[in-house]
Amino acid sequence: MPKDYSRALRIADQIQRELADLIRNELNDPRVGMITLTGVEVSHDYSHAKVFYTTLHSESDNFLTGKGLEHAAGFLRSHLSHRLKIRVIPQLHFIYDESIERGIRLSQLIDEAVALEGPKETDDN
Repeated sequence: MPKDYSRALRIADQIQRELADLIRNELNDPRVGMITLTGVEVSHDYSHAKVFYTTLHSESDNFLTGKGLEHAAGFLRSHLSHRLKIRVIPQLHFIYDESIERGIRLSQLIDEAVALEGPKETDDN
């Protein structure tokens, strides 16, 4: 099991690197602008890959980006087949990663709570 697990991680990392390069240099869809691939999870049989991405755009722009990535999935998979040395090239499923937005929002809430609390008095006794 550990051997397969490490192989799946290596394949996922390689897919992430190659997809980032393909999206940046080969994809000409105006819906897909500046995105960051935050991770890839490959199924145990390597037939499917969940590709997590994030953007710095509004929610409506994120929807368009998702549609652009879905539309380009075949193109990207085809180009991956030329770059990867594996027998099965996985179907690509793009999923918007909300973790960064959630982290920013939590940080803002913490900052607001600290600001409302005011400065703490220190006791030097």
